[in-house]
Amino acid sequence: MTSATEAKVYEQVLPNGEATDENLTAVVERYAPLVKRIAHHLLLRMPASVQIDDLIQSGMIGLLEAAKKYDVSKGASFETYAGIRIRGSMLDEVRKGDWAPRSVHRKSRKVAEAIKAIEARTGKDAKDQDIATELEIDLNAYYAILQDASGSRLFSFDDIMEGDDSAIELAAGELPGPCDGLQRSTFKAHLSRAIDGLPDREKLVLALYYDEELNLKEIGEVIGVSESRVSQIHSQAAMRLRSRLSDWR
Repeated sequence: MTSATEAKVYEQVLPNGEATDENLTAVVERYAPLVKRIAHHLLLRMPASVQIDDLIQSGMIGLLEAAKKYDVSKGASFETYAGIRIRGSMLDEVRKGDWAPRSVHRKSRKVAEAIKAIEARTGKDAKDQDIATELEIDLNAYYAILQDASGSRLFSFDDIMEGDDSAIELAAGELPGPCDGLQRSTFKAHLSRAIDGLPDREKLVLALYYDEELNLKEIGEVIGVSESRVSQIHSQAAMRLRSRLSDWR
């Protein structure tokens, strides 16, 4: 859809402060496939208890919210804006379920702390064996932690920071206050540098998953490892980013 057409479709979305049924129906019909695509992509990182229909339902809510709040004059395409709102709505729904065991979060924090300590001490990327040694566990136990983390969380920069505001909200959301733009820009700059500084394999896995939208099995075929190993690398990248951004506020 061209920007001119997009403007025509959405300029009347909020006449007199209310979205019209006709425009919202047009949005849903056009972008329902986007919701389903995002839902199926995110489901690959979810535990079995999460149902695809629940993700799609929450994604549709995010799509409608995007239609009500979209401003074509800001320059971003509607699909880009809606994709952020759809993913955010799905993640919010999953977080409400509180299905991740506290022990998994606790162990994940310890891994992030171990990575931070090692890298501060050595000035180098923390290796798998280094992290296991720092935690005083064997390598298999460390990999089990990564596997548990991958089965109980979806990493979309949301678990990098602690507190009520997720990283995706800081990077692309709507935060109150006059310094919002500066805060988001500063965080995005820190996040970009942190991702660029990841070990090559972790950076490649993130790029293939989030940019190329390959699933874990496909990524494994690309880099020559098992699907479970891709999952572990993915979790370790999340924890490494969390450790490197832990001081950011």
